[in-house]
Amino acid sequence: MHAFDVLGDPVRRRILELLADGELTSGQVTEVIRAEFGISQPGVSQHLRVLRENGFTTVRADGTRRLYSVDPTPLREIDGWLDRYRRFWRQPLDALATEIARGKRAR
Repeated sequence: MHAFDVLGDPVRRRILELLADGELTSGQVTEVIRAEFGISQPGVSQHLRVLRENGFTTVRADGTRRLYSVDPTPLREIDGWLDRYRRFWRQPLDALATEIARGKRAR
């Protein structure tokens, strides 16, 4: 599955957002996703499996618990792919920063 196919699903994006703040148990992830999306525990497990199988997360056992965390490797690959498009927004953002600085000096 292509990285953008994996991240195209809002539930999987939300799971990655949760894990970006640190390692969570599958139960903690399920609790949030069930509350926000109304998805069953098996449904959340399926999303976690897709993320894991496509390299976006890692899982480790801690007794009976499964702890998930973000694996940044595929995110770096996406960042590299986006590099060729940054020129479309870098110059306008630089110009905006210049105008903001001018406005501050004028005050």
